[in-house]
Amino acid sequence: MCDSLVATGANTRTGTTLFAKNSDRKRGECQPLLQFQPAVHPRGARVRCTHIDIPQVGETYGVLGHSPWWVWGFEHGVNEHGVAIGNQTVFSREPVEEEPGLIGMDLVRLGLERGRDAREALEGIASLLEVHGQGGSALGPGATGYHNSFLIADPEEAWLLETSGRHWAARRSDLAALTNHLTLGADWGIASRDLDSFARREGWWNDRGRLDVAGAYRHPEVPGRISEGRLRRSRDLLDRGRGEIDVPYLQQALRDHLDGGIAPPAGVTVEDERYFTLCMHSEPVGTTTASLVASLPRDRNGAWPVWVSFGTPCTGVFLPVYLAGEIPQLLSLGGEQCEGVSAWWAFHRLSEAASRDFARHTPVLRDAWRAFEDQLDIERRGAESAARTAFVSGDGVEASRLLSEFMARTAAEAVDLADTLRTAIEA
Repeated sequence: MCDSLVATGANTRTGTTLFAKNSDRKRGECQPLLQFQPAVHPRGARVRCTHIDIPQVGETYGVLGHSPWWVWGFEHGVNEHGVAIGNQTVFSREPVEEEPGLIGMDLVRLGLERGRDAREALEGIASLLEVHGQGGSALGPGATGYHNSFLIADPEEAWLLETSGRHWAARRSDLAALTNHLTLGADWGIASRDLDSFARREGWWNDRGRLDVAGAYRHPEVPGRISEGRLRRSRDLLDRGRGEIDVPYLQQALRDHLDGGIAPPAGVTVEDERYFTLCMHSEPVGTTTASLVASLPRDRNGAWPVWVSFGTPCTGVFLPVYLAGEIPQLLSLGGEQCEGVSAWWAFHRLSEAASRDFARHTPVLRDAWRAFEDQLDIERRGAESAARTAFVSGDGVEASRLLSEFMARTAAEAVDLADTLRTAIEA
């Protein structure tokens, strides 16, 4: 599933573009945070993605993002140029290709590795999609693939990109959200050359007017209750916060449970739209397994944080991480089974313990994490100030060391607290 939100500078408290996403997948699917440094590649090099290998470009940018343990790509991520991308499953009348291609998560990472701004990332994703298609399992061995939408942002602008097979359409937006159905109407700005002709040839669009993307391509048999309520909710939250949106506001949006408050609504079934909240606890459809909130500053010479959460954000905490430092192994480890010390598995186990009685346990967890977050914010500002001083003096190595040590320490403290809280719940 998944939900992405974006607010460009005119709509935020600080005048900085803000991006947020919840990744909703199978409840026990580990999704660690991975980081890859900038790299130069030899002529003729190729890169192996989840199912296929494709030509590599000469230079790739530094990136970080959440990646399901078995996938090459990212559910969402950020690059060194301040580009953020997240993808969502969408359902089209067009069948998913049977031959393996690039899955949506591969396209997220490729867009980040190759895009210096949102438009360049969009064009890169669109070109790769047209050439390689988007076939192959994106939900695990034996599962089917799916079509994708993408929310792509940088410090200056944001784009909505929606796809069906090798067809696509996109438009700019200053305040927007995407979820698990096609949303573009006739308001798209750019598109693949055959977007209109293909829909007419298939008999999905016969109107003389401009093509309505969702009207033509959206699958009519997929229940709207899964995503329509979530899209209304995310749009409403963005509209209500217009001009005052900040990082904590978007973190709270990703924890949203409608009238359930800080705990998932009780007594609703999969047949009820309210079962599907932004913070998802909606098996068998999906559960939130990782989250990201990023402020995309125009000036990226200093230490700018990206906020990441593991498991369900309502039971956990957002930790600041930095592309200018080295992500600690604690955040990057995690496989199919729980082995060793892994932040993702620690927070997953905490969420599982809380799920025995969300109404009782979630308020206790939120109080504990609030105190942790208050102290974390004080320490974060100190670490960023020290790193910024090192950057200004030209000592990037020292700045990276300071940020790396801060991330390692706070990640360890967060996992220790998650284990302590879980033990208390299970007692």
